[in-house]
Amino acid sequence: MLPLDEIAYRNRWRLRHPGEKAVLSLGLLACAVALPPWPGAALAGGCALVALLGPAGLAPAQLWRAMRVPLAFILTGTLPMLVSVGGPQGIAWDPAGPATAANVVGRAIGALLCLLLFAATTPMADVLPRLERLGVPAAVTEIAALTYRLLFLLLDTARGVREAQAARLGFSGWRTSIRSVAGQGGAIFVQAFDRARRLEEGLALRGYSGSLRVELEDRPVSRAFVAGALAVVGAVVGMTLVATAWNP
Repeated sequence: MLPLDEIAYRNRWRLRHPGEKAVLSLGLLACAVALPPWPGAALAGGCALVALLGPAGLAPAQLWRAMRVPLAFILTGTLPMLVSVGGPQGIAWDPAGPATAANVVGRAIGALLCLLLFAATTPMADVLPRLERLGVPAAVTEIAALTYRLLFLLLDTARGVREAQAARLGFSGWRTSIRSVAGQGGAIFVQAFDRARRLEEGLALRGYSGSLRVELEDRPVSRAFVAGALAVVGAVVGMTLVATAWNP
């Protein structure tokens, strides 16, 4: 199980209706994207961070595990903004680069925290079946669910193949490592097609008629939670507008 999925099943908001969490996280995400990065995105990300570490009950180590990879992508992606290309010097330090990079990093981290507020508290098994009630075609949700399931199977297969290769000294040198990685890719490719074929045959034998019916637990929507979420989003918008008016 991926760290994000493990966190999604072990938090205080696990049994809340996904719609409640969507109102809060997507509302804050809209603020992080539409409002100025300072202070709009920073306020939205701060509210998401407080919700994750406070009411949702995530530990700082769990949150770090979930966001360290996208955070590294954000930081490395902003490094080219610090330099300018062209002119007599070729590649030179851009005086406006730090400010641009800071705005991009602030907005990206704020949006990342808002997304994690939903992804780290809501398993995919709670989201995909409910999308059909919102008008999403059943075929789309079923393909997404099967792809999500196969992803874990392929990761488990890759882990098993790598462990078998390591036990046979398949990574003792760079030549053998390249050969082992190529063999690993080929084995995963073949097994992926084999699993997909067996899955198709299994669905056909069980009388698959175009949709997979699953039982959903009935969870009432808390009006107090939704009202509080809208109040938080409104407070972020209001504080940003006030701060922007004071510092045009």
